[in-house]
Amino acid sequence: MRAARERGLRKRACTRPSGALCAILVLVSVLGAARLLHAAPTAPSFAVDEIAPGVFVHIGKLLALDAAGHDDIANIGFVVGSRCVAVIDTGGSPRIGRALRETIRRRSQQPICYVVNTHVHVDHVLGNVAFKEDKPTFVGHAELVDAIARSRSFFLQQYAGDFDTPATPDQVVGPDKTVTTTLDLDLGGRHLHLRAWPKAHTDCDLSVYVDDADVLWAGDLLFRERIPALDGSARGWLAAIDELAKTKAKLVVPGHGAVTADLSAAFAPERRYLQALVDGVREEIAAGKPIEDAMAHVGSSEKANWQLWDTAHARNVSRVYQELEWE
Repeated sequence: MRAARERGLRKRACTRPSGALCAILVLVSVLGAARLLHAAPTAPSFAVDEIAPGVFVHIGKLLALDAAGHDDIANIGFVVGSRCVAVIDTGGSPRIGRALRETIRRRSQQPICYVVNTHVHVDHVLGNVAFKEDKPTFVGHAELVDAIARSRSFFLQQYAGDFDTPATPDQVVGPDKTVTTTLDLDLGGRHLHLRAWPKAHTDCDLSVYVDDADVLWAGDLLFRERIPALDGSARGWLAAIDELAKTKAKLVVPGHGAVTADLSAAFAPERRYLQALVDGVREEIAAGKPIEDAMAHVGSSEKANWQLWDTAHARNVSRVYQELEWE
């Protein structure tokens, strides 16, 4: 009540001829508001979950790539060893990369020695530049070097608003250490086992296994809830799923969706979807149907099982048709 009366007095005072009194009261109001703003709680920090000792994951949002906040849709995170920290994917903008880096610094003072990218897609790599001052080794699939090179101009054209201003090519940071088959990274007291896969989700997919925690970081070889997006080979992806499902992991981190302890159940919906695409497209090709017919019909029974269906399904069918047309 008292505050309301004071506001009323200030309002009436400012309608009177005394400009000096009005200015003083306005200044008091401004200073009071500033004190309230200063005292207000700060926004919550960049959220990470410690899913195993020293293994931290930030879960991306379920958003389309043209929605506000699309730079924060991928699962990203870090692993802390006794010697140093490894980052696994960095998000879809320098802003997200910096938020991840600040979170790491609140959790550990160990140096950041590695930044590992699971593949080339913008939502996983555009935060790399935020870590350049740490001088880590940037690690990726042997094909990621070329994939970054051919994607750089596309990223600048399509996602210019996600870059620091002005958007420049040097903000797209690729690997300086590559993996052809497998590679072990020593963080001190724990190792990351990296495996490079033949063409699957993309042509440069990499998985990461945290040895002492039995955590599999599958990257976009595993989508949960969000419809898978195909930029590589459906047949290769199905083969990779079969291999990954044999992993003796206690936890698996997908590229999108919730972390889970049930490896077999996690991969089953994705496998079913991709197999439906392969089987359906083969039937369309055998019947002499054009690609447009396949895009309209193949896999439609799977629609209820996936979110953001319209963002990827038709393109997935098109990719599978092109892959299988001359098999």
